Amino acid sequence: MSFFPKISFQCEVEEYLTKVFRNNELITALGTQEAESKYQSLLSHLSHPPGFTTVRVNTHLASVKDVKKLLFEEIRKQFKGLCVPVLEHPKLQDILLIPVIGPRRDLKKHASEVIVGAHCGYAVLRGAHVYVPGIISTSRFMKAGDLVSVYSDIEGKCKRGAKEFEGVKVFLGNGISELSRSEIFSSSGPLNGMGIRMIEPVYLSPSFDNVLPSHLFLQNLPSVVVSHILNPQPGETILDMCAAPGGKTTHLATLMHDQGEVIAMDKIANKVKKIKQNAELLQLNCIKAFCYDGTKALSVEKRENEQEGPPFLPESFDRILLDAPCSGMGQRPNMAYSSTLKEVTSYQPLQRKLFTVAVKLLKPGGVLVYSTCTITLSENEEQVAWALKTFPCLQLQPQEPHIGGEGMRGAGLSLDQLKLLQRFDPSAVTLQGISINSLQDSREDDLISLANKDCIGFFIAKFIKSNCK
Repeated sequence: MSFFPKISFQCEVEEYLTKVFRNNELITALGTQEAESKYQSLLSHLSHPPGFTTVRVNTHLASVKDVKKLLFEEIRKQFKGLCVPVLEHPKLQDILLIPVIGPRRDLKKHASEVIVGAHCGYAVLRGAHVYVPGIISTSRFMKAGDLVSVYSDIEGKCKRGAKEFEGVKVFLGNGISELSRSEIFSSSGPLNGMGIRMIEPVYLSPSFDNVLPSHLFLQNLPSVVVSHILNPQPGETILDMCAAPGGKTTHLATLMHDQGEVIAMDKIANKVKKIKQNAELLQLNCIKAFCYDGTKALSVEKRENEQEGPPFLPESFDRILLDAPCSGMGQRPNMAYSSTLKEVTSYQPLQRKLFTVAVKLLKPGGVLVYSTCTITLSENEEQVAWALKTFPCLQLQPQEPHIGGEGMRGAGLSLDQLKLLQRFDPSAVTLQGISINSLQDSREDDLISLANKDCIGFFIAKFIKSNCK
């Protein structure tokens, strides 16, 4: 049984999704009952965090074995001697997997309550403490040092500074307040820093605050797979079109042994700053980040020799990653998806503009990888069908490693084409949670298999560009 309620959508978005997951192709292949069961299971999974925390090791600076040892000791310290394994992945040899313990159903709730915003709540469910900007409301007489129960306002209806809240709230666990109510809501403006130190979270994940910052990068498992599929080689020129916050950018540079050039673009200046900070922290020198709109990155005029940033001439790149802006419906945990149908459907045309530029910027023989963190057909398989029809020079390619499932029916692609795609579907496993006892009884292979499936919803397609014009 689900610990949290299923993810909720605005009515028009729910109707749209229901049609997607009951499309004729899917119903014909699976039958109405199985298709409906898979869809309902997906909705339950999306409101819960993935079953594993995935950490990518910066192999440019450290070995996986060394970091594994350090991380194991750090987790033992954080979990007060609890023995939770740190697993190496046989197909992704630069990541470590830490099982998430929970949901813990036996936690006692305290009278003093703290309400946090939904995004803060999701971070807590993945191992974070509560920082002051995320706190919306606290009990009237809360003091520093008090034991408190933390709840998430998943619908965004709690008023800042309220002394009590009777709306829809989800229990996240217990913590100790670092500050009093008056300090948190002081008139001198919002404080920064930790507000609640979580000591009994519903889902027990390690906190990575200042833990080996130059050696580790927290990344969802499918996001790590993407860079391996692009498979950049030392000396090549790579484009990461929508790069922020730089997880995949820094991974590409690491896989190239920091030899060659990774051009990272994003149209939001603060996000580009974050890419540069991450590159510096991980000591990667081959990354050049630019604040630029990817839809305008193609130059029709000859460039001056000294110009190194966008726009670029056609056929400038050996490989291109288009991790496209998307509706983000595959992200976990998410209990209340707030976007409107207009917002959800706005991504397909934007993705096509970016894709068209990417194809023109790619050298003949070059590789283009397209990915999203969403579950819709329109942003995933339909985009592949459109791309193959629009660009005869593109051919769909097998992916290595292939860890997720095949593509979803409904976009008119053949079964052979669907097998070349990779769709990570969280509903592929039973939602049951992990306990310390079940961990001790589990084989490592079974845990790795679970980690491959119990992750965020994600989609990957790989193309090669032939010489034909």
